[in-house]
Amino acid sequence: MSEPESHTIPEQTQASPTPAAMRMPAPAPKEPPPPGATPSLQTLFSPRAWATLIIAMLVSVTLDLASKAWAFRSLASMPVHIDRTEVLSANNQLWTLVPEHTTRTVIPQVLDFKLVLNPGAVFGIGAGRRWFFVVFTVVAIAIGVWMFATWTRSRDRLSHCAIGLILGGGLGNLYDRLMFACVRDFIHPLPDVLLPFGWSWPWGGRDVWPYVSNVADALLIVGVVILAWKALRHGGVEKDDRGATR
Repeated sequence: MSEPESHTIPEQTQASPTPAAMRMPAPAPKEPPPPGATPSLQTLFSPRAWATLIIAMLVSVTLDLASKAWAFRSLASMPVHIDRTEVLSANNQLWTLVPEHTTRTVIPQVLDFKLVLNPGAVFGIGAGRRWFFVVFTVVAIAIGVWMFATWTRSRDRLSHCAIGLILGGGLGNLYDRLMFACVRDFIHPLPDVLLPFGWSWPWGGRDVWPYVSNVADALLIVGVVILAWKALRHGGVEKDDRGATR
């Protein structure tokens, strides 16, 4: 008898892994971001963003305090020294603490320099409420830091500079309120320029700009205008092509 034929089943060959596949580990699954986290928080951990903010703020404070010191040392016939005790006892009659002096015209009907002690906020608003404005300034500075951390992207240098100007302006006037119990002003834009057609303000007066302010006020306004322009142009926080906040 013939032996039965044996049928051998061919072994299935398996493809050996390529060297590249052996060297590269499988990517780990990405963890979802924690609840409430936003990509804009990257600004909070960006050294360059913080450097831009701090430099703009320090430059603003330095310009403001240096300009005030120069004005009260140079614009009158003698240096004007402000004493906190005298300010507190003047009962908002701070004009008595500034000697009479000639207004210095820098550009006719464009810019004058004159010394004024302001017991209120920007442009003399809210005179006599010094501690209210001290607290208000501290809160405004905290809001500015919050906007920097959450509202701007890490590479948004212009917004960081604008917030630095606002913080620097607030700190400059805060220094005056704490040290002198008032704010030193000396910049009068558009002096002797009247409203047209015989118009007048509801509160009286026809001067286009009756207020005397300082460098801190000017920098604060510039910062606010820049942020408003950015918000109107980009609709708030800018986004990249994929829709993610940058």
